[in-house]
Amino acid sequence: MLAIYKRELLSYFRSPLGYVFMAIFLCFSGALFSIATLQKGTESNVSYYFTYLLLSFIIVLPLLTMKLFSEERKTKTEQLLLTSPLTLTGMVLGKFFAAFTMFAMTLAVSSVSFISLYTYGHPNTAQLIGHMFGILLIGAACISIGVFVSSLTENQLIAAIGSMAILLIFIMISFVSPYINSAWLRTILSWVSLMDRYNAFGNGIFDFNALLYYCSLSVVFLFLTVRVFEKRRWS
Repeated sequence: MLAIYKRELLSYFRSPLGYVFMAIFLCFSGALFSIATLQKGTESNVSYYFTYLLLSFIIVLPLLTMKLFSEERKTKTEQLLLTSPLTLTGMVLGKFFAAFTMFAMTLAVSSVSFISLYTYGHPNTAQLIGHMFGILLIGAACISIGVFVSSLTENQLIAAIGSMAILLIFIMISFVSPYINSAWLRTILSWVSLMDRYNAFGNGIFDFNALLYYCSLSVVFLFLTVRVFEKRRWS
């Protein structure tokens, strides 16, 4: 797993993709921070920044995951991975953690913007930490979805569009459910929504149920990815 992790992480810096992701993510976060916090003039509006940042995940995170397996399949190097002594679980986890590390590093760089909050105001540190922790958890879940979709096709564009479609559904559910008349359907949608479970972290509260949900969602999609390659190995 470690060898795959190192190879994939270095590949982001050896190709334009990693730099394109960082540039788009940092531009998004910088613009959103300026609009949602500094120009609002109040410290509490930091929650708007993180909400809008989560919405940007629909576009930016598939850039990280679209090549992970689709490129291997297109260049015919997938067979080398499938026939190597490396376990399928190790292969999938290595690629997942490489993408997550790239995301976490870029998120850490974007958090430099918070210095201005402490320079000109008195932000709630617990709230900021809660937001960042929740963002990392949702990012991990979104990346696992992208990894799964990338394993299904050899076309990077299709992998990106497929990931965007699934993330759009998971993230936008919370915005649609208030307009649904059926109470039981709203309950189901709230249970699977990525955004609804994030609210506790945004208030500086550690929610174990939300932690369990995001981790379980990541595990489920990574497990499905392993199953895809198990089927492909023996077919």
